[in-house]
Amino acid sequence: MAEFSIGHRRYRTKGEAKEAVREVLYQYTVGSIVDQEDDHLLLLDLLDMHHEADDKIGPGVEAFAIAPPQRGTYPGFEVIRTDGSRIDFSYQTCLKPPTYRQQVMNVMRDEAKSAINAFFESRRAAGSLVSDQSGTPLNSSNTAVSYFQGPSFVDIAEEFAKTVGGWEAIELTPSTEPGLGRFKARDLAERWFSHHQERAVLGLLSSQENQRRPRR
Repeated sequence: MAEFSIGHRRYRTKGEAKEAVREVLYQYTVGSIVDQEDDHLLLLDLLDMHHEADDKIGPGVEAFAIAPPQRGTYPGFEVIRTDGSRIDFSYQTCLKPPTYRQQVMNVMRDEAKSAINAFFESRRAAGSLVSDQSGTPLNSSNTAVSYFQGPSFVDIAEEFAKTVGGWEAIELTPSTEPGLGRFKARDLAERWFSHHQERAVLGLLSSQENQRRPRR
């Protein structure tokens, strides 16, 4: 059976991924905040997989909480946004197969990874590992490269898709792993990389600051 991914985490099956999420759900009591960083990051990546992720995230994610059952006897997850508003989301919905747009966008992120890594290494070599938002000194384990100073990654990707005829015009190599693969046409991959380089305005944030940014 094909592997299943939630962010960078890979599971042998979709069932194994579901069990990892359920472990987070049931280790907290109803009404409590998900306060372990690894659990919080898992839920951030899981929420990104929701087909209404932008609406669920809104201005940004402050935290996650365990919501009481809405139907039946089982609790669920609730997003606490940075403006104080709250909204529930179904982890079952998040685990449904990704749309083709989501698959292409995941490949785009992977194709742009070398540029992200190069930016981080250049800042570290220059001795400027500080938050571009707060000026807080950072270290390698507490640093995130973010698009917060310019167009979001989603905006950059959607602009590119429009220039080549839409998402369906971007063919991917076959893959047994949801959302993974490569551009089938390497010249198109190079065009995407150049487009990303031209449009991305990268900056550094602490991991905590980045967690609170809208996930786009």
